[in-house]
Amino acid sequence: MAGGKKHTAEQIVSLLRQIEVAVANGKTTPVACRESGITEQTYYRWRKEYGGLKLDQAKRLKELERENTKLKRVVAELSLEKQVLKDIAEGNF
Repeated sequence: MAGGKKHTAEQIVSLLRQIEVAVANGKTTPVACRESGITEQTYYRWRKEYGGLKLDQAKRLKELERENTKLKRVVAELSLEKQVLKDIAEGNF
């Protein structure tokens, strides 16, 4: 998978609004996407994730996703430590 551009949540919401305005003014979705510099597939993926969000809501969503990732990592590390300590306590080392 090739590394693409990284857009902030605010940029994504702004691009989605820009494309919606272009479509409302009579352009087709593929043309509006091309003018915005994204693929149609990216547009639909972003619309599914960010559709209807305001800028501050999109920013908060990204913050929560980062926090969730960190918490999952912490849980995984603690589970591993617990298993190691349990194995040592049982004499399975």
